[in-house]
Amino acid sequence: MPRIKLTQLACDRLKPPTNVQNITYWDLQLPGFGLRVSARGRKTWIAMYRVNRKEIMETLGTMALMPNVAQARDAARASMLQARRGVNPVEQRRQQQVVLAQEAAVQQFTFGRLVERYMREHAERNTRPSSARETRRLLNRAVAVWADRPATSISKSDVRTLRDDIAERRLREQTGALNIESNAVLGSLRTMFKWAVREDLLIADPTEGVQKRVKEVPRSRVLDADQIKLFWAGASALGWPFEPLFKLLLVTAQRRDEVGGLTWAELDIEKCTWTIPDARAKNGKAHDVHLSALALEIIETLPRLSGPLLFSTNGVTPASGFSSAKAQVDQFMRSELAKDHRELVHWTLHDLRRSVTTIMARELKIAHHVVDKILNHTAGTISGVAAIYNRYDYLDERRAALDAWGRWLEALTRGEAASNVVPLARA
Repeated sequence: MPRIKLTQLACDRLKPPTNVQNITYWDLQLPGFGLRVSARGRKTWIAMYRVNRKEIMETLGTMALMPNVAQARDAARASMLQARRGVNPVEQRRQQQVVLAQEAAVQQFTFGRLVERYMREHAERNTRPSSARETRRLLNRAVAVWADRPATSISKSDVRTLRDDIAERRLREQTGALNIESNAVLGSLRTMFKWAVREDLLIADPTEGVQKRVKEVPRSRVLDADQIKLFWAGASALGWPFEPLFKLLLVTAQRRDEVGGLTWAELDIEKCTWTIPDARAKNGKAHDVHLSALALEIIETLPRLSGPLLFSTNGVTPASGFSSAKAQVDQFMRSELAKDHRELVHWTLHDLRRSVTTIMARELKIAHHVVDKILNHTAGTISGVAAIYNRYDYLDERRAALDAWGRWLEALTRGEAASNVVPLARA
């Protein structure tokens, strides 16, 4: 290997070898520093030294990227000094590149991407479609704030700030109403971050130790007979599809999404039965609902759409816009109550179920275990060992109870005395 004084002029004038693949010119000024010239004319700075008696050949870079010989010599000298201290510059650079690559990956793994991966790999696979949609809705409250931030950068402080911001906003929007939206968002975040830690996507869960903003208590709102009558009248003014949908919610005492997603195939008009399949039932258990005369009357007025759904504006997806429809009913109820100097206390559509079952028990004397079966509750008055051995579904009792409730509701909403309805004997 030739040894020359690697000056700038000498390096610029070196020609490609003609009889070998490449040739290295070693520097007389700094032993171990050289310039390799390939047959294609590519010139590469190199440095040779030993680290713990092991010979290392380091590529410093090409002359195209590092054209100044003095700069290349300084780089070689720095590597040699590190080698004398027992540090392998090549290995050190490789480790730095790994760290940089990891940091780049962390920067690219944003909170928004974490949410998408969690939904795709866990929530959408292991929960019902309606539950997955609600999870996405709650997580989107955080995505709106953190979408492009690295997932690893989310701290407890960030979580607390988001929790408080949502809580304060909800309290402003629903004065006097119990605010649990921030609790629900926090719960979804906690579940997702714990999953991410289990999957080794994150090292720590930033929700750990973060407490709920408000203490949740079971809702106890029950609409009385006057308010139910106003709800019915308010629903009557809505038109398609929420007039019959809201009324069927009250008549059947079933959940909003179960009624909203009702299909014609689930109905057996001759047997007066609506069967909610396990895929649509909240608890994953198929449920038979008796259709009273009032329920059948509502269903018979429905238009037969081209699709399978009873309540749909496009024939493909269930009707949407529950909030705005309920707001119209609220406005009607509020204006009517104001005539008697009364105020409308905040209520939700889910409170209709509680109202129905409360009246069933109090006015119609229907047994609690029958009410639980009507609601399709898995943890009701029959639980523990009794639930294991008592597999009776009380179909006859449920049928009689819903018929009695339908008659009570007809009497109330059509101007008759609700008290004229004969209550059932308590079982």
